Amino acid sequence: MAFKAVEFKVGLLVIAVAVLIAWMSFKVSEGPGLFGGGTKYYFMSEDAGGLIEKSAVKIAGIKVGLIQKIELVDGMAKVTVLIDDGVTLYSGAYISVKADGILGDRHVEVFQGSMSASPIKAMTKLPFKGGSGSLDTIAEEVGKITDSLSEFAKNLNEAAGMGDETTRIGRILKNIEDLSADLQEISSQNKSDIRDIVTNVKSVSVRLDNFLADGDGQFSQAWSDIRDIIHRFDNTMKNFENISHKINDGSGTIGQLINDDTTINGINETIESVNEFVGNAIELETSIDYHTEFMSEEDRNKNYLSVRITPGLDRYYELGIVTDPLGLSRRTRTVTTGSTSTDVTETRTFFDRLKFTALFAKNIHNFTLKGGVIESKGGVGFDYYLMDNDFRFSIEAFDFDDLFLRSFIRYNVYNGIYVTVGGDNLLGSRDVDAAAFIGAGLLLTNDDLKILATRLSF
Repeated sequence: MAFKAVEFKVGLLVIAVAVLIAWMSFKVSEGPGLFGGGTKYYFMSEDAGGLIEKSAVKIAGIKVGLIQKIELVDGMAKVTVLIDDGVTLYSGAYISVKADGILGDRHVEVFQGSMSASPIKAMTKLPFKGGSGSLDTIAEEVGKITDSLSEFAKNLNEAAGMGDETTRIGRILKNIEDLSADLQEISSQNKSDIRDIVTNVKSVSVRLDNFLADGDGQFSQAWSDIRDIIHRFDNTMKNFENISHKINDGSGTIGQLINDDTTINGINETIESVNEFVGNAIELETSIDYHTEFMSEEDRNKNYLSVRITPGLDRYYELGIVTDPLGLSRRTRTVTTGSTSTDVTETRTFFDRLKFTALFAKNIHNFTLKGGVIESKGGVGFDYYLMDNDFRFSIEAFDFDDLFLRSFIRYNVYNGIYVTVGGDNLLGSRDVDAAAFIGAGLLLTNDDLKILATRLSF
């Protein structure tokens, strides 16, 4: 019985140690994917050296995932990473590989992108923007420098020792040699002229020395003028010094302007206000939206072009124009008084005029309330967003004298390209039947406009 008790205790100890090791493994791994969670992304690199499967993926130096798989695809390394479910990547995110030291170990560093941009979906290819160097990279660069120095020494040796004029260094040395020969020839053929020039310079030096020594004779007036100029310059410098002292003491308008804290504070506040205004202007998000709708009843297209200005996440302003196959209707009322009174209301339709829209909208979570002018009439609208803002349901009502109601849904297919379907004039106002429509459009954001401007500049 005692022997069995010992075996039981040993077995129990083995089980406890196994549980402890498993628990420590879970703690050390601290990455996603342990129980099947996480979001997959991948990037392509010409060199995956130093990267190891299950090694860390970090954001701002904090581990948020791990490398799930490294494989060879079309001569390049395809690296699949698994990011924790609590971390979202946005449009503009990219990958960089950073060295953990100089011995070759590296890890994947993820840059999330701007949080104001739209989130990106799983298995999206992330741009790869290189990484910091390891010891191998440094050795490679040093090797390139050594090769360049060796090549330079070889060219210098050939140019200096063999007179090779096909290289730039050889041509420079040949030019120096030719210049030296020319100078030697000039000096040997014009020794007497050079001797005369030296004699004249010496004579001028003696005369100048005599002039500065006593200032007598014919140079006395010139000497007096020079001394007068020096005296005036000295007085000017003294005046500048007095002005500088007054400014430092706060005397005069300039001194008060520089030394008065009230003035300086006012200037600083003005500059801060200008910086705040410019900063807010830079942060404005502008987008251009164009779409067309095919009207089933009219067998014609209705076109929309609008500009949306978003100064903050909770509101935006929209200005737009509309071409409508139904035209722009205007009502006129004529009242005639006399022996008999007449009251005539006439409706005229202009088919060649544009309608315009000017709206202010307020965002509340997934809802948007908007109001202003819709197709040249006063109106209000309501939007509801789903699926990370890719799906939008809208209702718009305007022209309250003869209420016009429109409802539609819009789905973002890919990067600003969307389709829309809905109904126009659902209440059948203006003696016109309700009509279904289907259409498509394009939404260009700030980033799209910057890329387009860059391409056009070429």
